[in-house]
Formats: sequence, structure tokens, C-alpha cells
Amino acid sequence: MGSIVRDELMRPVDVAVIGSGIAGLFLAHRCVQKGLNVALITKKSISTSNTNWAQGGIAGVLNPEDKDAIEAHVKDTISAGAGLCDEEVVESVVLEAADRIRDLVEHGVRFDKNRSGEFDRVREGGHSDERILHSKDATGEEIERALTKSTSGEIDDRFVILENWMAIDLIQKEYGVPEKGVVGVWCLAPSGLVHTLPAKAIVLATGGVGYLHRSTTNPSIATGDGVGMALRVGADIKDIEFIQFHPTSLSLDSSRPFLITEAMRGYGAILMTKKDIQNWKKSGVKDPESYSFMNKYSEMGSLGTRDIVARAIDSELKKNGDKHVFLITEHLDEYELIDKFPNIDKKLKSYGISIGIDPIPVIPAAHYMVGGVNVNHYGHALVHGKEMPGLYAIGEVARTGLHGANRLASNSLLEAVVYSERAAKNLIQKYNQKKLQHLPKNIPLWRADNLSRLIEHSPLRADLDALRTTMTMDVGIVKSNDRLKRAERRINHLENEVNIIWEKCKPTQDLVELRNLIQVAKIVVSASLCRKENIGLHYNKDLE
Repeated sequence: MGSIVRDELMRPVDVAVIGSGIAGLFLAHRCVQKGLNVALITKKSISTSNTNWAQGGIAGVLNPEDKDAIEAHVKDTISAGAGLCDEEVVESVVLEAADRIRDLVEHGVRFDKNRSGEFDRVREGGHSDERILHSKDATGEEIERALTKSTSGEIDDRFVILENWMAIDLIQKEYGVPEKGVVGVWCLAPSGLVHTLPAKAIVLATGGVGYLHRSTTNPSIATGDGVGMALRVGADIKDIEFIQFHPTSLSLDSSRPFLITEAMRGYGAILMTKKDIQNWKKSGVKDPESYSFMNKYSEMGSLGTRDIVARAIDSELKKNGDKHVFLITEHLDEYELIDKFPNIDKKLKSYGISIGIDPIPVIPAAHYMVGGVNVNHYGHALVHGKEMPGLYAIGEVARTGLHGANRLASNSLLEAVVYSERAAKNLIQKYNQKKLQHLPKNIPLWRADNLSRLIEHSPLRADLDALRTTMTMDVGIVKSNDRLKRAERRINHLENEVNIIWEKCKPTQDLVELRNLIQVAKIVVSASLCRKENIGLHYNKDLE
């Protein structure tokens, strides 16, 4: 850990990175290589991130001279985003894909190759072509492995990784004046002591907020910490009402949903209800595609975009009263499926389900936060549309304008690595030009006086359960004004209760996370009520 942690006031750094997914690791590695002092703060182990759970892959055209392929990727992204994408952002990200994928390969990421030695590319929902690179069905884990290995090799006095440290709040340069920016972060150490880390720049790479819902494909660390911290210092938050539900998480009685990657549908798996399956079996036809309920909802059938597929499944389940729909693979080659999706095969076998033989029960689950901290081309956080000094956001926590109202499958890893590179370049340039902000002489320490230790945790667990139930029941795939207003009342009550504890108790990770979740839930509901048209992932039945 080096000498950075001496006492309550830590040694200042050039860059403090909060989060250890692809975005945070990629940026930290780039900055350290160029001589910047970097501290990376992660509230669990370095491998516990949303990136590590990403099955699908990374979308990208490998030949930037292929204008037709570039144009098609741009068109698919804009179409999925339902008209709310920033077209300039989309074009620039798609054009950068080849360089950033090359960077990942140079970091040691091993993407699958076909028999001719070229990268094996697959198609997923909303894509018109096979343009997604993958590493079997565990691409995120492979990227995290490679980046963790290369980053750990850089650890020295200029770079420290603080595992099991929780970022609590950003420190404003001038309290109550967002335009002055941020100059540090208060961090909760494993010992329970809150440290003050002065930083010339802070990069939020904290992931999403999947844990707001009871059914989520995200790990339990996805508690909206970055958005919560940015919100409290006055940064612009945009499009937060767009929460993406992945259409196909395994529907079984287990501790958490298990995601069935979209690439399986790209390979030919078909979504069907119980009745669809019966009709298909009676027909004697080998290919089940024409019998899928999805043909009523999308011209692309089971490969429709996630917003359309998730709502279609939700609608069918409400009509027929079933608990789930099924992903059908028995018309496909069993051994090829096992080769392409070994982790899914292993998971299904643990439940007695054989891929290529048995129907796979699936339901939608909260998966990705499309909106977030509004940023510019360099990942610089904005306040009233202008750069907030010292604050950046990259990865899922950021709202770049790429996704619009709905994220196209496998564009998220691409966005993360593109904006990590841009933010890193911007920080390195400022460092070289001595333009990183100067830190004030006196940075405030955490308010610790007269705070008691939190002894009873059961009220927090009860409040967390109530919050997740409210968001699941009232702020899900299909919304309504009455449900949203009920959620608003309940969340306000929970916020008041948690604020009482916050004001008098020393922070714990559970308390910090619950506070963040509640504050993010509040703005999700508020933004949903303000959105007066059904578009992309936002669907309010009162606006029909």
C-alpha cells in the first residue's frame, strides 16, 4: 500500500480512480505508465465488478476503412437508441473501435478466433451483422483478467490499489459551489476509519445501479455510488430513467439471476411461450422461429432490441400468467453450443438442464444503467453543461450520449474503453502541461465528531428490502403515473429514515450504499415522471 496511507489525511495523488472494472483499470494503467500518481479505490476485491460478469462481448468494426460496416454499426446504434443518441458521439466511438480493441489485445485479452485464425465475430440483438468479439461466454472476465494482470505489474510508489475501501463522498473545493469542482474523496477504510484523499482529478468508474431491483444480473456492489456522489456535489445527471432490463436471465429459484447471453439468440436460439412450444411441436417443423411470440413485436423476432424484447416478455407473462418464457435451442447443434457457451452449459447442467435439448426458462432482469453522470467528449463531468473541475466519469456510471434511450448489445464495453482512453489522454496532457488543478492547502477532514457506532443493522436491511421491492413493483419495465407517485412517497419516507441514522452514526459500507441507492432511486422516479413520451426503455402505460 506504500506510504499513501499514513493517517487520516492521506498523501495527495494526481488521479483517484473509484472502481476497478474495465474503465477504471484501463485508465489507471494508462496514467501510471505516463508518470502520474494514481490511487485506485475499490470497495471489494479488484475482480468484483460488473465487467467481470459481462458474458456477451465487445462490438466493433475492425477495419475503419470499411465505410459500409461503420455506417451499419452507427445505424444500428442510433436505431436502438430510439432517436436520442448523440450522432456525433456514436460515429466517433464506432470509428475508434478498431484502435481500442487493438489496445485490449496488446494488454493480453484473448478473444476467440475461428479456424482461419481470424477473430470469431457473432451477432446479438439489434445488430444487423456479426461484429461482436468475444471470449467464449465470459468476455468480461477475460478482459478483467488481462487488465488486472497488466495493471498489477505497475504497482509501485506512484500507484496504489486500495481494496475493500469504500468511497463515501467527493470533497468540493468550495462547499455548496459545484462550479468550483472537486479536490478529493473521503474513503472508508476496512478499519472503519474515514480517510481524506486529496486528488487533483477524480475519475468515477463505479458501474451501475442494478441492485435497485430484486431481480438483477449485476453483482451486489452495483449500488449507484458514482451517481450518488456526483449528484451530491451538483454534477449534471441525465437520462437516468432509462434502466435496461436484460430479456434473458435464467428463471430458477436461486440467490441471483444468471444471465443467458444475447449471443445465444444471435447463434439461433428462439424465445417461445409454453403455448408456442406446443404449437411448434404439433407442426413437425424443425425450425421454431415462425412460432415465436416475438414475431408479433419485432421484425427481427428473437433478435429484437432489448427494450422491445423485455417488454414483449413482460406482456406475454401478464397475459398468460406464466412465470417465465423459454429459450429454445434443441434445433441447434448441441456440441457447438457447448463449445461456444461452456459457462452457461455448466450452470444449466447444475440445474439439470441440458443445452441443445431442454427449454431454458428465462425472465427479464435489471441489467444496465443507460443514463448517469453527463460527460463531454473526454469523459469530463459537466455542471450546467460546462466542465466541472477535477471530476470525470467513465463506463456505465457515465452518460455519454452513445446509447440514447436504449443501449445496443455489447456497445457498453466499447464505450468504456473508448472513454477511458480519451479521459486518460486528457489527464496525461494536463499533467504534462502542468494544468491539473492545484489543491488547496486545507482540505476538510471527515465530520467524525460526536458520531456513534452503528450497532443495529437490521433496520438497514429492512429498508434496503423495502426499496428494492418498491422499485421492482412500481418502477420496472412498464411504469404508470400512479405507481411512480406511490414509489416517490415510499422512497421519500425511506430517505427520511436513513437520514436520521446518517446524521448520528459513523458510516458503514451498508449505510453508504443504502444512502446512494435511495438517492438514485429518487431521481430515477423523478425523471420517469418528467418524461412525457414513451421512448426506448421508458414505457409509461398512461402515455399510450
